[in-house]
Amino acid sequence: MRIILIGYRASGKTTLGRLVADQLDWPLLDVDRGIEQQSGMTLKALFEQGETQYREIERQVVAQMCTQDRTVISFGAGTIIEPANQRIARDGSLVVYLELPAEELWRRIQADPNSATTRPNLSCGGINEVVEMLERRSPVYEQCSDLRLDATLTPEQLATKIVSIINQQQN
Repeated sequence: MRIILIGYRASGKTTLGRLVADQLDWPLLDVDRGIEQQSGMTLKALFEQGETQYREIERQVVAQMCTQDRTVISFGAGTIIEPANQRIARDGSLVVYLELPAEELWRRIQADPNSATTRPNLSCGGINEVVEMLERRSPVYEQCSDLRLDATLTPEQLATKIVSIINQQQN
């Protein structure tokens, strides 16, 4: 069993992942950090070289990370969109979608001083990009998730819900 956290950029996957991993005493793996480590580049720099190369490295990282049991894995915002990653993620994992409205996501993105330098724009940028990407991605997030959580709740509240579900499944 592993936990995979999905959702748009700034939905809280890494923050929540740390809390859940700490409470379960499981390691936390982050697909974005794995991509950077494998490529030796920031996500933005790699994506600027071409989405095909980016997605290939991402698939390799996901395949490797998802071989590990009793692990919390934070997916990148677009990771679950790829059909190969969907198949891998759904095999033996609890996939948790952290759901937030576009306005809150945009507020969080603006509050992150590293976002502009480390993450690529995927369309026009700004709130319009968040709205556009959510329209495209939300149906896939919903379809692939076993659990949808309102990420306006505190990370501690969300962690409690996830850990409770894991503990019930293990008993």
